[in-house]
Amino acid sequence: MNIAIIDYGSGNIRSAFKALERARNDLNIIGSVQVVDKPKDVDQATHIILPGVGAFGDCIRALNNLEGMRDALDKAVIREGKPFLGICVGMQLLSKLGIEFGEHSGLGWLNSKVIPIEPTHPDMKIPHMGWNDITISKTHPIFEGISNGDHVYFVHSYHMSCKNKQDIIATVNYGFPVIAAVGKENIVGVQFHPEKSQAKGLKCLQNFIKWRP
Repeated sequence: MNIAIIDYGSGNIRSAFKALERARNDLNIIGSVQVVDKPKDVDQATHIILPGVGAFGDCIRALNNLEGMRDALDKAVIREGKPFLGICVGMQLLSKLGIEFGEHSGLGWLNSKVIPIEPTHPDMKIPHMGWNDITISKTHPIFEGISNGDHVYFVHSYHMSCKNKQDIIATVNYGFPVIAAVGKENIVGVQFHPEKSQAKGLKCLQNFIKWRP
């Protein structure tokens, strides 16, 4: 097993790496976790993770600036069906469009767009930051051993809006149901940070490592 974390300069790489190493070790799975920025490393990976922190436009621009990376990701994820996990903005980049400081095209793997969280009452703070409980709306291997009401850690000011509701696998209540996780075939994304979500986040990462879509 070779788990590749894509490093495009816009992610919580160190924390994600440490959490994935622990998850792999706890499962006693032989293999490696590598931080990569070359297409050849994506070609050799069995599992691919795209973290992300910052603005949608900055992140997709930085990803596009890695020569050959978009083609390598399309080949590995879309054509070869390798398991893929997007975290926070990494999940948002799955969308066709991000509306944050302008309009920006995303990876386009999901029929979705990313829009601002609009406060529903004066006391509602933006960004949505801290621990919140999730509601699982669709059975998915990523949530094995995780239940409705379990708490995970969020930090975001924008949220995903999915045209295909069957792609939504979990939500979180923040004045309205905000998408917390999406899944389609070999692709899964989480808006929360599993690397910061203690035992439940570690379980989520273990589930991804074990996943064979």
